[in-house]
Amino acid sequence: MTETWLSTLALDSLPAGSMQECTIDGQDLVLCHTKEGVHALANVCTHAYARLSEGRLRGLRLVCPLHGASFDVRDGRVLGAPALRPLATHRVRIVDGQIEIAIGPAPAKPGQ
Repeated sequence: MTETWLSTLALDSLPAGSMQECTIDGQDLVLCHTKEGVHALANVCTHAYARLSEGRLRGLRLVCPLHGASFDVRDGRVLGAPALRPLATHRVRIVDGQIEIAIGPAPAKPGQ
């Protein structure tokens, strides 16, 4: 399947060290702006249904607000229990000051 690039928001509206939720092409995502750039991940924890955008961003670690599971924003891998499955990630690029996300197949839902 071919990727489609969709514009989300202006880069200057997402300061470094912050995160923001957005819905792109029907997918609930969280955008995280770290010292290594902007990252887009599924916004729902793979352990239990919790919105990661309501959690904390600590450097490159995204921490779930419900049970404290944590994920690496660069690749979605699990950094801390109780989650066992990584988060789906999406490619990001910046074009003319706008954050664009590459959307492919929909990520799996927790429990699937």
